[in-house]
Amino acid sequence: MTTTVRPEAKFFSMKTPLMAQGRMDNYVARTDLMTVTVKVYAAGGENAMHMHPYEDHAFIVLQGQATFRIDSDDNIRVVNPNEGVMLPKTVCYWFQSSAPENLVMLRVGAALKWPEDGRAFPDGRPFAGDSYENKEVEKIFLDGQFFGG
Repeated sequence: MTTTVRPEAKFFSMKTPLMAQGRMDNYVARTDLMTVTVKVYAAGGENAMHMHPYEDHAFIVLQGQATFRIDSDDNIRVVNPNEGVMLPKTVCYWFQSSAPENLVMLRVGAALKWPEDGRAFPDGRPFAGDSYENKEVEKIFLDGQFFGG
């Protein structure tokens, strides 16, 4: 006889530091199939066209504004608070913060497997999130300022 362990509910807070410079990911919950992340950007965003070959994911803007490019730099869509975008696996995109305040987004992703090469350029080459192409900069936090808290 096999016994299975029943999963438990996971409660989480979306309280996340705001940024003077840079960006951060606050991973607030995860299962084998799903991740929930609060993403904060002082400016910029994910600055090179890429896709996730194994993961469907959605972004919901909580604060600020995001300008997305989908499949080409010419296909532009602005996403405001309480709006979002669903990106099925292999859809190419990039985005940037397009308001003067911090961009805060909830990112929910789901995948049947979570390989190390979870991000790729449109041609399939691996694309690290902290790479030069993704314009990673030093993180500077706004002292004592948080989203959601």
